Amino acid sequence: MGSQKRIAKELSELVESPPEGITVELADESNLYEWKVYMEGPEGSPYQDGKFLIRLSLPTGYPFKPPTVSFATKIYHPNVTNDEKGSMCLGMLRADEWKPSSKIGAVLQFARQLLAEPMPDDAVEGRIAEQFRSDHKRYDELAREWTRKHATP
Repeated sequence: MGSQKRIAKELSELVESPPEGITVELADESNLYEWKVYMEGPEGSPYQDGKFLIRLSLPTGYPFKPPTVSFATKIYHPNVTNDEKGSMCLGMLRADEWKPSSKIGAVLQFARQLLAEPMPDDAVEGRIAEQFRSDHKRYDELAREWTRKHATP
C-alpha cells in the first residue's frame, strides 16, 4: 500500500508543479502505475519544436524497483531504441543503479536533459551514436526531420 501512496503523492506534485517542458497525466484514471508524459524537445536541440509522448510504467515494487520509460513517439536518438518499444537507456533506471529515494520528476528531467545532450557512449542505437560523433550536422538534420514527422508541434 505504501507504494501507491508514494506514487499518488509524486503524481499530484508533478501535475501541480511539473518540471519545465513536461506534462504528466495518468494513462488510465483507474491505474496509478501507467502514466502518459508529454515532453517538449529542449530549446536549442534538434527536438525543440516537437512534443513527445512518453510512457512511464511503475512496477508494483516501486520505489524499490525503477520505473520503465519509453517513447511512444518515434525519435531519432542514440539512447532510444528505434523500434515500436522506444525503450530509453537511462543509467539511473538500471536495477543496480536505481535508488529508492529517486523521484519520478528527477527521472523525467534527466530524460529531457538527454534530449539536449545525448550520451553516445551509453547508446542503444550504435549507428546513430556513431553518426552523432562523426557527422553531427547530419545527425541534427535527421533528428529534426524525425521530430517534424513524428512529434506533435
